Amino acid sequence: RDFNERCAQCSEVNWGLTDGGRFYCRSCHNVTERTREVVNTDFITNSRVQTISKGLKKQGKNDGGCEWYICEGFQLVLKKQVEALEALGVCPQMKDEILCNFWRCYLQKSKQAYCKRPAGETVKALSVCESSTDVDSDPERPSLLHLLSLSESEGDLQTDCSFASSVSKASESTSVYSGSVDGSLYLMKNQKEKLRMTMPMTLSFCYLALLWVREPITLSELLRFVVEGHIPYMNVFQHFPEKMKLCGLDHKIFCVESWPLYEEVFNKMHELAAFLDLPRFPDITESCFLHPDMLCMKYLMEANLPDELHNWTCRVVKKIGIGEVDFLTLMPGNKSTRKVKYDVLAAAVIVVVLKLLFLLDDHYEWLLSEFAEERNKNNTEVCMFYSGGPYFEFKKWYEVVKHSLDVEQKKLDEEKAKYLWRCEKPLFYSVKNKSKVLKRRQMVVNLQNQFGKLSGSVQRAEKPNPSSFQLSWSEENTDGSCFHGHSLKGVLQEKCGLLTTMNPDYWLCTVKLCNEKLCGHLAHYREVEFPQSYHFVLGLFSFLLRIQPSYIHDEVCMIEHRLFNKKLCKKLKYNTVLRK
Repeated sequence: RDFNERCAQCSEVNWGLTDGGRFYCRSCHNVTERTREVVNTDFITNSRVQTISKGLKKQGKNDGGCEWYICEGFQLVLKKQVEALEALGVCPQMKDEILCNFWRCYLQKSKQAYCKRPAGETVKALSVCESSTDVDSDPERPSLLHLLSLSESEGDLQTDCSFASSVSKASESTSVYSGSVDGSLYLMKNQKEKLRMTMPMTLSFCYLALLWVREPITLSELLRFVVEGHIPYMNVFQHFPEKMKLCGLDHKIFCVESWPLYEEVFNKMHELAAFLDLPRFPDITESCFLHPDMLCMKYLMEANLPDELHNWTCRVVKKIGIGEVDFLTLMPGNKSTRKVKYDVLAAAVIVVVLKLLFLLDDHYEWLLSEFAEERNKNNTEVCMFYSGGPYFEFKKWYEVVKHSLDVEQKKLDEEKAKYLWRCEKPLFYSVKNKSKVLKRRQMVVNLQNQFGKLSGSVQRAEKPNPSSFQLSWSEENTDGSCFHGHSLKGVLQEKCGLLTTMNPDYWLCTVKLCNEKLCGHLAHYREVEFPQSYHFVLGLFSFLLRIQPSYIHDEVCMIEHRLFNKKLCKKLKYNTVLRK
């Protein structure tokens, strides 16, 4: 009656005694290591002999599991993700030489491993632990860190601390609510001085390593590969080894119920780079894939725009200096440099060039389109001879791209609606409900199979191979749906031996930029306040990058203010004088 602790298996308080004097649970028949307090008067008068054995590791062995920490789980997630990136063609050095060192540095900075702690100091971080004399003396726990470079790694982590006798009771109580040692404590701690690991941060680690080796994968592509299932992220914990029991609060850490957001992963990446105190990254030069000139070429092809536009994007990039090495290269911790979103920046440059040539005010671009259509009809042979291709028709391009965009957007919406958020491996939040969850899951699978046979539903095809292009256009098509070879002569004129735009006007998205630190945006974007042509172009690149149009709009405003900085300064000074 005096033993009131809850059972580690079923959380009930219903104890009995075995013949050996040990407590066992009458509900689930779990036998504990604790024994009954025995009063022995034959030994010494007025004295009691009490034996309490504490053995969390032995308890783990009884249920087939082992001790594991949250950081070990994230290590396995990173291992699966970097292996998937290697399968996509990333250089093998990124795994062992880059990401592995980043992870080691993070563990040391966050004091989870590779650190020394004063003897007797109780540490309240990701686990309640106390410095021990030597972890190698414990034969039940490996002392070597099998990191990402070892293929046989299953999450063993070398820490400079182990469970001490003073905190064993706390460990036993937390193990009831989570399969990991420090699962409950991990969620309780408010770590302002540390960068706590989360599932989106695993992608920040991967993108940080990709950026270091300058691989031709942008952040938007990385997140798209995650959504398409080529990189493990959703339900990745089902790949954990069987001995790593995942239950209770562990699911709140590793089980995600939403797709990763661009801004969250991007901001965490910069926080992580500053937290790790990394040096200046390798330079982003003109030959690098992440340079705006290279990315503009890629997005022009994917947006089915004329190749001649690339000359104009290069001119804009050079004019405002966003192609300089110091502007593009990441320098962690330097607050004076701007955080560059390479893919969004390149898309914004294309939008600005389209505004320079076609104005995108719902009027001028349609007039140019009518003029190009007449020229193509009346004098096709001459047009082909002098310009190397037909005049670019904005209206026809709009109709072709909008049709393909609507089809792809519908497919994407259907795939998201049909996505099964529940993993194949059943989840249970307590050992008590494990059998019920398993039976219910088996029943659901059987019903799905039966209804599938009755309805004659076709099984899902295998995932297509990943591609850098979501929209593909072939110049071999005879229907004229490819505009890569079309000419811009209809919107350009020659002055002093240089080609300039026929349109002398330009409208700014905003006259004055907002404080990005205060409101999170350089400018506010509302669809009703802008022309539909401009909104369509933003929507096109928003689909290609899988981000909100407002983020591209911010970069467009930044580029415009760099491009027309002198004129804006004169206008602002003139307005100030008038007010006075």
